[in-house]
Amino acid sequence: QVQLVESGGGLVQPGGSLRLSCAASGTIFRMYLMGWYRQAPGKQRELVAAIDSDDNTNYADSVKGRFAISRDNAKNTISLQMNILKPEDTAVYYCKARISSYSSKDYWGQGTQVTVSA
Repeated sequence: QVQLVESGGGLVQPGGSLRLSCAASGTIFRMYLMGWYRQAPGKQRELVAAIDSDDNTNYADSVKGRFAISRDNAKNTISLQMNILKPEDTAVYYCKARISSYSSKDYWGQGTQVTVSA
């Protein structure tokens, strides 16, 4: 059974920083495309950043230059460094990973709340 667990969310003032982490556990043969998504109240879940197995990255326009995604294949983790946070970044953040276990499929974490407020 593969599980993804996020950590690092919380309350931060505008202009501040947070670092989210997502750890995968279970029987993992390989991790492919991995990403962070977010969902604000009343809005659809959206892609924030993604990283593939060659470390190519992709970012939503709204976070370019402020957020950075990274992965550590040896530890089966991905991280999202979020800088210059804005109130509109407030959302529940989810990690997602395509993982090869006994079968290959997408897995989601349970989400972590990020609130940007003065």
